[in-house]
Amino acid sequence: MSEIEAGRPFVVIAEFQVKPDAMSAFLAAALDDARHSVADEPGCRQFDVVRPEGGGDRVLFYEVYDSRAAFDAHLETPHLARFRAAFPSLIVEERPVRFGARQFPGVGS
Repeated sequence: MSEIEAGRPFVVIAEFQVKPDAMSAFLAAALDDARHSVADEPGCRQFDVVRPEGGGDRVLFYEVYDSRAAFDAHLETPHLARFRAAFPSLIVEERPVRFGARQFPGVGS
């Protein structure tokens, strides 16, 4: 059984390169998704929208869910549908989404 299957919190890292003139609109769409994920999804523990230092027009999402199933439920939400409809015209590139198992804090930490 992999660490992701072993009951550790499920981590999702998504990264986007945003068009220089579209940062405000992209962040508004991202914040809507992040806020609703945390407020409306019992399985979403954390959803950070990050502009990395020195990253220029890059934006990173760091999301933590109770499980892969909780993330799969997130994929069906209205707020994610809104984000998916809004972001394609606002970006230059979407990097491949990365998945992992959070080591600390973990279950019971």
